[in-house]
Amino acid sequence: MPSDIIPVFDGHNDALLRLYESGQSNAEQSFLDGTTEGHIDLPRARKGGLAGGLFAIFPPPIAERGPNGKRIRPEDGAFPQLSQADALSSTLAMAAILMRLERAAQGRFAVCRTSGDIRSAMAVGALAAVFHIEGAEAIGPDLDLIDILYGAGLRSIGPVWSRSNIFGHGVPFRFPSSPDIGDGLTDAGKALVRKCNTLKMMVDLSHLNEKGFRDVQAISDAPLVASHSNVHAISEQSRNLTAWQLDAIRETGGLVGLNFAAGFLRPDGQSNADTDLEVMLRHLDALLEALGEDGVAFGSDFDGALMPQAIGDAAGLPNLLNAMEAHGYGRELVEKIAWRNWLGLLERTIG
Repeated sequence: MPSDIIPVFDGHNDALLRLYESGQSNAEQSFLDGTTEGHIDLPRARKGGLAGGLFAIFPPPIAERGPNGKRIRPEDGAFPQLSQADALSSTLAMAAILMRLERAAQGRFAVCRTSGDIRSAMAVGALAAVFHIEGAEAIGPDLDLIDILYGAGLRSIGPVWSRSNIFGHGVPFRFPSSPDIGDGLTDAGKALVRKCNTLKMMVDLSHLNEKGFRDVQAISDAPLVASHSNVHAISEQSRNLTAWQLDAIRETGGLVGLNFAAGFLRPDGQSNADTDLEVMLRHLDALLEALGEDGVAFGSDFDGALMPQAIGDAAGLPNLLNAMEAHGYGRELVEKIAWRNWLGLLERTIG
């Protein structure tokens, strides 16, 4: 990447889902060589300073698609449950893509298991990928698959996406709405959190409902983390964080990654690419006030959401960093939000 660009470590992307759903036999090579599809590939990452991030495996819902190819969202914002068989098939397929990417990259892309691995990859210019699962439907109540996936590099897991499963209840996509929708974690979900604590695996709260969040707060001995969420007081999306949730995250020395999705940024809740960077700065200001300088980072949702056109894709990350500096954030604070806070958090969780 250009030497004058501040590196970014990003808390969430769905590039593996995009590659999986493309159906291309050479999907990994297109990621490495460059493509016009989606938001992230290796050339655009280097151009924009994207040095690494949590690469999510998200088992997609079985749902009808509209004329534009996008999934049709249910009217109540809640997707039906996904069978373990369907989730296992897609989860393993995306994990295979991740491993093939690392092999094909020949040192340009690294699956990282520790914070030290991330620092080493960044030092040599390799894109540092942390294996993350968003929605644990593939895992049975015995939790045995976690041990297998941990051996393959899994270091972070969101027990639910925005749908229910055997572990708990994901918060549906609703606006305006609080996250207080549905029951808390099941016994299996509580056991999953304890298992993650034992393995030093990060638990991601971004799609969990309010009661589930409270359950994790009561059980977990690790910092509370929402990898890609915003401030509910600015945008009343059910997926955004309320004041007490932000307080709970701060009390544990946790972290929130700013979600770039236009619909989670805007006060009107609209998914509109004509979204000014100013609203992103409003969320960052509020997160800094609630969490302090060490608790704020990025969780872009690249390849999983509509981006503000002022950013566009990974190559546009410097536009946001420049806006932060123009807003009055000093270089040290910009670097903390861009990458240092994520690395510090991961050092305290996965080691």
